Amino acid sequence: MGYVHPVSASSPAVEIRGLRKQFGEVTAVDGLDLLLPRGEILALLGPNGAGKTTTVEACEGFLRPDAGQVRVLGLDPTADNDRLRARIGVMLQGGGAYPGAKAGEMLALCAAYSADPLDPDWLLDMLGLRENVRTPYRRLSGGQQQRLALACALVGRPELVFLDEPTAGLDAHARILVWELISALRADGVSVLLTTHLLDEAEQLADQIVIIDHGAVVASGTPADLTGAHSQDRLRLVTATAFEASDLAAALGPGYRCERGTGGACTVIGAVTPQLIAEVAAWCAAHDILATEITAAQLSLEEVFLNLTGAEVRA
Repeated sequence: MGYVHPVSASSPAVEIRGLRKQFGEVTAVDGLDLLLPRGEILALLGPNGAGKTTTVEACEGFLRPDAGQVRVLGLDPTADNDRLRARIGVMLQGGGAYPGAKAGEMLALCAAYSADPLDPDWLLDMLGLRENVRTPYRRLSGGQQQRLALACALVGRPELVFLDEPTAGLDAHARILVWELISALRADGVSVLLTTHLLDEAEQLADQIVIIDHGAVVASGTPADLTGAHSQDRLRLVTATAFEASDLAAALGPGYRCERGTGGACTVIGAVTPQLIAEVAAWCAAHDILATEITAAQLSLEEVFLNLTGAEVRA
């Protein structure tokens, strides 16, 4: 993309220490810590009302923290907002555009604020908006508005981009296109702070994931770290013929239980070891049961999210 900035990587893209913000009697963020290194993608996840928007708005300089420290590209986003504004891109959910403005006009206006913008025509082509250059914003579909908002966030060649639900309302093809563009940003050294309700999106794109609930961090790490650390030990067994799960549990002994699934599926819950796999296979063979699948399983990111927050992804 030709996007790389000659900037120092001496400070993180985002560094938050002990962030606290209250609105009346409601504590939106309560002592939150967060670190986004340069050139990485961090997905900030949490149920509705968890404090995601407040955290991001503090980073963007729209809110002043009640306590704690926020540094973005080494700057205070409120005190140094004028210096910071030209170095970041902000994608707002809903676009933030003038309803009567044409798509091409909005992108050109955003480009005019930058000393060295990307080519607006290239971005329109990249995001499939070429045919909508003269279409007023209010007449764009929801997906087209999302793509225009992304283009406006990127046209100024930011060092750091804040993306809020970047693929909301997009079809599968457009969603993959946006994923590829976000991955290309990282490859060119751009840092990305992503908020999304799509956990497969976070798992696909993010180097690091931070899950927050009630204004505090409840888990953080790589997608593999989170699914591994919070997984139950369990073994999935699928057989060609049904059997009593209690019989297998009795054979395995204390420390294991078996839960019958649909069809010939059964989940063995307990410490998954090479010995366990051998014992399950031997038990099936001894009882003339054909095992078609024996798989060591772990929780999905969505299951981890639900376990940690007790809330649906879309609250």
